[in-house]
Amino acid sequence: MSGAEVTEVQAVVIGAGQAGLSSAYHLRRTGFEPDRDFVVLDHNPGPGGAWRYRWPSLTYGKVHGMHSLPGMELTDADPARPSSEVITEYFDRYEQTFDLRVRRPVRVRAVREGTGGRLLVETSAGAWSTRTLINATGTWNRPFWPRYEGQETFLGRQLHTAQYPGPEAFAGQRVVVVGGGASATQHLLEIAPHAAATTWVTRRPPVFHEGPFDEEAGRAAVALVEERVRQGLPPRSVVSVTGLPLNDAIRRGLADGVLDRQPMFDRITPEGVEWGEGRRVAADVILWATGFRPAVEHLAPLRLREPGGGIRVEGTRAVADPRVHLVGYGPSASTVGANRAGRSAVRDIRRLLAEERVAA
Repeated sequence: MSGAEVTEVQAVVIGAGQAGLSSAYHLRRTGFEPDRDFVVLDHNPGPGGAWRYRWPSLTYGKVHGMHSLPGMELTDADPARPSSEVITEYFDRYEQTFDLRVRRPVRVRAVREGTGGRLLVETSAGAWSTRTLINATGTWNRPFWPRYEGQETFLGRQLHTAQYPGPEAFAGQRVVVVGGGASATQHLLEIAPHAAATTWVTRRPPVFHEGPFDEEAGRAAVALVEERVRQGLPPRSVVSVTGLPLNDAIRRGLADGVLDRQPMFDRITPEGVEWGEGRRVAADVILWATGFRPAVEHLAPLRLREPGGGIRVEGTRAVADPRVHLVGYGPSASTVGANRAGRSAVRDIRRLLAEERVAA
């Protein structure tokens, strides 16, 4: 980056999904001016974050736990409309209402140590020198693909949830769905009426929870995820510790056999999948609903990772570098968690900058 123009700010926000917009709102609300004091960088071509890529059949009425951004409620949304449209329009309106001036498309290549105690953010649109950083990049850009023996020999199609086109694309096909989360069950329930056959496989037996998922249960689940990131372990999703909600659609799927879970296969063959005892299932498609990993590779130059493989975080602050906050990471990955984490990160940033001024 030598010789390139570097813009100085107090804070850089990377990502303009729920976590990034919440953080930008709290920066703005506490006196930070966009472009002068902080900048929001987003690699997408337009608003919406990861929501803009959700499949059309995921209507707003099917979305679980979408929480409004701070300062502006999401109201009167048509539950029959695709969530990608509803939430993208909402995020767009939010950016305009609070004049957040998101810069896009801007790809962040690396964040490294700069000069004078600052961080240097290197991007496709130049460089920013900043005292603090809020990383709100989520996980959508890092789909996790497990590796199994024979995977490269499969003659059918393999795709990930990130590429899911909707149920009609599987008409007349034999589909193996891999994964034990909410996406896997949603895919199966949608695909089954169109497909010739479906098979559901998971590494562990799925756990369904009955009854309301109240605030106390939510806090307990978040605490379990939070403990992992406090130890520097890779974060697990909140859903991984709450289990799957046993709603009417899930009950029907269990009753009619669509959600008849099978143990994980041992290998993939050209024609399908196979278990150790010789049992086989023929398949035209393997759909990997196997989740995502945090998109934090651009932070690698800062060496934040712990031996356990994750970034150790206290609240939202990276323990290895208090200038860096991770919002939407681990326990703050839910929409309501991202809102709270954005507020918390900005509070810490203001405190850090105030201490620097006193020291100066």
